Amino acid sequence: MVSMYLRRLVSATPVFALIFSTNATQAQQTSGAITLFNNVRVFDGKGTSLSEPNNVLVRGNLIERISPTPIPIDRSATTTIVDGGGRTLMPGLIDNHWHAMLARATPLQAFGDVGFNNLNAGDEATDTLMRGFTTVRDVGGPVFGLKSAIDEGIVKGPRIYPSGAMITVTSGHGDFRQLTDLPRTIGGMLTRMEQVGGAIVADSPDEVRVRAREQLMQGASQVKLTAGGGVSSPFSPIDVTTFTEVELRAAVEAAENWGTYVVAHAFTPAAIRGAIAAGVKCIEHGFLMDEATAKLIAEKGVWLSMQPLPEDLRLGFPVGSVQRAKADEVWPGIARSYELAKKHKIKTAWGTDVLFSRALAQQQGAILASLARWYTPAEALVMATSTNAELLALSGKRNPYPGKLGVVEQGALADLLLIDGNPLDNINLIADPANNFKIIMKDGKIYKNTLTK
Repeated sequence: MVSMYLRRLVSATPVFALIFSTNATQAQQTSGAITLFNNVRVFDGKGTSLSEPNNVLVRGNLIERISPTPIPIDRSATTTIVDGGGRTLMPGLIDNHWHAMLARATPLQAFGDVGFNNLNAGDEATDTLMRGFTTVRDVGGPVFGLKSAIDEGIVKGPRIYPSGAMITVTSGHGDFRQLTDLPRTIGGMLTRMEQVGGAIVADSPDEVRVRAREQLMQGASQVKLTAGGGVSSPFSPIDVTTFTEVELRAAVEAAENWGTYVVAHAFTPAAIRGAIAAGVKCIEHGFLMDEATAKLIAEKGVWLSMQPLPEDLRLGFPVGSVQRAKADEVWPGIARSYELAKKHKIKTAWGTDVLFSRALAQQQGAILASLARWYTPAEALVMATSTNAELLALSGKRNPYPGKLGVVEQGALADLLLIDGNPLDNINLIADPANNFKIIMKDGKIYKNTLTK
């Protein structure tokens, strides 16, 4: 058993703290606490319909048994019995394009006081979990500390698959420096953006390799690069292709050496094709792709992680601003990109990409429900559970939460939602978690239970 002295020692040392956090999580996984859900109809995260009434036994953090007949339980263990009343039991939701440190903060706050940002993001993480999102893939931001605090039980929040700092080039998407920060001195002092870990500039294969390895050293489960221009960055035209193929390949090689993968922000056919040629496994957005590029994505088996970006996000950029003009250029491509993804049967993941808006973050479930423009409720919910979990598993041994996510089946991790109603009939139930999500469980622990009131 670790002594209190050793606990303080390892907590004070980042590397040892990471090791201790992992051991603590493993200890929790062996807990014998029991939760029994009686009389629930199960959406397993993969099918198109609910089961007949079932009973689901959770022991520790794993689903141990699913049965249409009563399940006997060990009354000597810590036991919670839930009368489901015929409600829907489904996997916790997964957002595969989230920015935990940037979702609520304003642009000025994001690169401001680190203490405030962490507290603000911690509060938002709790809200995220209370919306039923038990897992997020964070694709850019200084999220390692928040992840550790959640894993240690200090803060309530979702599982986080972190990328760490977005790696970009000078004037690429993610380069939020001002012109007064130029010229950049190679190997010189880092700017505030880079110091806080939001994004970092790399302008050669060697720099890219170093920055990728730095994120992996801190615990990144995948590495994020920006292969083309973006909307929110002030000096990053949409049509520009940023990294060269050899630079992208340096990151891919570094990630593959660690058994994981690179995800690349890209809108245009040129940016997408360059990323694929370099070995990138997942394209984010792809909103300006043409049919030939969509066909290439499908042929290569590359993942496409898309977001049905809400109109309010576009309208949030001031009229006349560079960002608003770029948003006006990108938004019309969203619908066509979904149509192409369906037509060519591309492996498609789902996320939100909320930035700098607490109000939009609160619409996380509504953004998921908006997939009904292109998908049935079952297709959308499969995407936000088992399909998203399949993408997370690409991180291999860098997976911070080994186990089966996104499904309700024996042996899977117990991230579960008990919903009042059938979301396969009415996906808009997902848009109102405060009223419709009666129980929210993550890793076998109940974080919300309104049935007891």
